[in-house]
Amino acid sequence: MEQRLIKPGEIWLDTKGERIQAHGADIYFENNTYYWIGEDKTYTRKKGKVWTWGIKCYSSSDLVNWEDEGHIVEPEPNNKNSLFYPNRRLDRPHILKNEKNGKYVLWTKYCDKAHFSILVADNLHGPYILSVPFLQPYGRKAGDFDLAADPITGQGYLYVELDHEDVIVCKLTEDYTNVTEEQAIIYTGLKPPMAREGVTHFMHNGKHYLLTSGMTGYIPNPSEVAIADDYMGPFTVQGNPHTDDSSHASFNSQVSCIFRVQGSDLLVAAADRWVPKFMVDQERYDALYRVIYSREDKSLKPSLKDMLLLARAPLMGNANTSIANYVWLPIRFEGETVKIDWYDAWNPQHFV
Repeated sequence: MEQRLIKPGEIWLDTKGERIQAHGADIYFENNTYYWIGEDKTYTRKKGKVWTWGIKCYSSSDLVNWEDEGHIVEPEPNNKNSLFYPNRRLDRPHILKNEKNGKYVLWTKYCDKAHFSILVADNLHGPYILSVPFLQPYGRKAGDFDLAADPITGQGYLYVELDHEDVIVCKLTEDYTNVTEEQAIIYTGLKPPMAREGVTHFMHNGKHYLLTSGMTGYIPNPSEVAIADDYMGPFTVQGNPHTDDSSHASFNSQVSCIFRVQGSDLLVAAADRWVPKFMVDQERYDALYRVIYSREDKSLKPSLKDMLLLARAPLMGNANTSIANYVWLPIRFEGETVKIDWYDAWNPQHFV
């Protein structure tokens, strides 16, 4: 079934007519083909034990119609000691190709034990061999992240949230499987919901941008963009990129990846709408903010209604992410300022 338009927030079907399952996405391009890699949430039901059913891959030539390529990392439901046992909280797989040795380096985050695992393969589809089973950069708890590489020098970079408090950037080792001692702080001292996660790096006209979300589990919240002249910063906060957003929650989504449409200057923000049955507006977000941040700011006085809202909200383990949808939108710039506008339906070719 051929589709002509991307419809943000609606159910997105693959070429077989089945729901696309590739959340916390990373988009990779090679051989004139886009590859969409992400978490398979097919069996992640409310209060269930399955978190991620392996890492799924889809391919497309037009960014609208996606063919199921299967799992590049299969789940291992019969091995409770495996990193790919479905109950392990595997999140946000990201791939960086090492042009020096030709290897595909796959980083995965585990939010249950707050660490990374790194796998390596000779081609995009695998097989992937476990290289580093457990990595906590600088001995700190690892959160959401992104990877980048300088196309000229080959130097790799990790942008990562640590300890639910800081966001840093650091240089990777030559093989992209570990961090070096060289690091720089981007955000520090923040507490949920103001702490930053959903970390996404991208470039435009020689500038480096970092888009992040706040920290409210699967509940969406306002995004923020920071800008720098170098991979390592320093970064200056620019503000919320989502324009005319009545939800005050990034159009009820969380960005996981920003990628370029090949042969153009168009950038696309690929986001998840994790909990489509719990839509946020200004009133709901303010209530959640009062409850969560009152732990730090004692002047905030959440009401009983506020606290009941949080108690019933699908924050993490009680969320049915098997029905999560996608919100993909084009990015435009006003000077150096990032803008993300809402479209009910669109096609990337109309913006190229």
